[in-house]
Amino acid sequence: MLGWALLFLIIAVVAGIFGFFGIVSAAVGIAKVLFYIFLILFVISLVFGRVRGR
Repeated sequence: MLGWALLFLIIAVVAGIFGFFGIVSAAVGIAKVLFYIFLILFVISLVFGRVRGR
């Protein structure tokens, strides 16, 4: 999922270079959402990994 977030971030940067600002805002929004979902799932996996490790 982190790969998808990075992909949309790269799309946003490339679109920003070429001046497609509508696409930039959409791609950045998608990248932010995917990154936050990744962070939440990562924290959950850390918590449950420590619980099982005991």
